[in-house]
Amino acid sequence: MAKLYFHYATMNAGKSTMLLQASYNYRERGMSTMLFVAGHYRKEGMGYISSRIGLESDARMFRDGDDLYAAIADHHARATVHCVFVDEAQFLEEDQAWQLARVADRLGIPVMCYGLRTDFQGNLFSGSRALLAIADELREVRTICRCGRKATMVVRLGPDGRVAREGDQVAIGKDVYVSLCRRHWEEEMGRWSAEDFIGFAR
Repeated sequence: MAKLYFHYATMNAGKSTMLLQASYNYRERGMSTMLFVAGHYRKEGMGYISSRIGLESDARMFRDGDDLYAAIADHHARATVHCVFVDEAQFLEEDQAWQLARVADRLGIPVMCYGLRTDFQGNLFSGSRALLAIADELREVRTICRCGRKATMVVRLGPDGRVAREGDQVAIGKDVYVSLCRRHWEEEMGRWSAEDFIGFAR
């Protein structure tokens, strides 16, 4: 039985690498895959998915209002699709998350979504919120904070290299984000300090 999967993590955890490797595994066995990536902040006509270690592949872009079920069903009617992969799934609309669920439920095609869980202010993205609610399987892709603990949050660095505490939910450029554990994220965002801890300990 096909399922809807959501692989979530912070920045630089290797989500795109995992996606591309999984797609390659299908294709190596003679199966066909469809790859999607968020097109909200791309100007090119064709999307692509790339990883920090140099893997990359062409992908279809999705934007707000696109009917992903219709696009996949149409392609599947012409050429069998064995698995669908979605990168930057945090940018899905709620309706689009449900469309992907229908791909698994009605077309019998597994759907593997990869994305961030929260933004730099600790708030859920719309796509992540929907996938956390309806996905059949949730899988955390782990990376570590500078202290060695598991990183679960991200901070955004401004042009001056300092942590931004306000601003739009999305800023272009992966190099402006740093993954941290919850403790160090709170300190960097000014929600808790070492002095607070000392005072509490007393």
